[in-house]
Amino acid sequence: MISGGEWMAVEEQKGRKQISNRELKSSIFTTYFGIPKRAAELYQALEHVEVKPEDIEFATLQGVMFMARKNDMAFTVKKKMLVIGEHQSTVNLNMPLRAAIYYGRTMEKLIEAKDIYKTGRILIPTPEFYVFYNGAQPQPAERVLWLSDSYLEKEEEPMLELKIRVININLSANHSILQSSRSLYEYSWFIQKIRDFQEMGCSRDDAVKEAMKACIQDGIMVDFIREHGSEVENMLFTEFNMDDALEVRYEEGVEHGIEKGEAKTILQLVCKKLKKGKTPEVIAEELEENPETIQKICTMAEPCGYDWEKIYDQLYKEQWD
Repeated sequence: MISGGEWMAVEEQKGRKQISNRELKSSIFTTYFGIPKRAAELYQALEHVEVKPEDIEFATLQGVMFMARKNDMAFTVKKKMLVIGEHQSTVNLNMPLRAAIYYGRTMEKLIEAKDIYKTGRILIPTPEFYVFYNGAQPQPAERVLWLSDSYLEKEEEPMLELKIRVININLSANHSILQSSRSLYEYSWFIQKIRDFQEMGCSRDDAVKEAMKACIQDGIMVDFIREHGSEVENMLFTEFNMDDALEVRYEEGVEHGIEKGEAKTILQLVCKKLKKGKTPEVIAEELEENPETIQKICTMAEPCGYDWEKIYDQLYKEQWD
């Protein structure tokens, strides 16, 4: 089973939500899929290869991918190692970088330090990286993110590359994986039901409780909900509070609609696409960013000689550096 990680709890301080380090239980996602039977089913849906629960061996770290809560997991099966993260808000363009860090630390866990100095080749499971998106903002059914997109110097064949598949598991996305994995479908059904009750006017807490009742009535995640009971509510309340805190931090720390960690990457991409003759509207659509934000960057690009660092200095340096 997956052990607990660290979480960031929400506190009210001077009328503003703050984030502080505390000990965290696993999220609903990692708890639900943190048993070999469901992990095996998930693997089969992704890889279309038959696998047994006894083939699964978890290698999950302590919340490296998302840091704020433990909603990432890793496990080895046959000759592969899958690194999977669940994302509940917007898709983060830094996920390939986070996955690379996660993979390196996972290898440190799987391989004895002294073995890497031996002359013989060490055989390791082939890594594959996935993010399951179930946020409320519209996203394509599937997209691919590349580590090389963040490189300052672009090369046709970079020496180090990492590909991560971002799969939209919302029922509305109708991704084929929901037909192949009953467990993933039921999990997504549960999350959607919470949103449905909120849209009907229920508070978030009441929406969670009503969604759990609906699951029991409709035969969704029945054993899991009955086994974990109030723990399911507690985990969801914690996750929702984290989303609130991150949203407040995002609004307070970002004046133009771009997160600090992504600002430089986006500025580079905008300048690159402008040089290719693309319009601000097309760039905003391709990057899935606020059109007003992209338009502001594009307006500054030519006077700055399409130098993203100059644009950064004018937009963000005083705010963040």
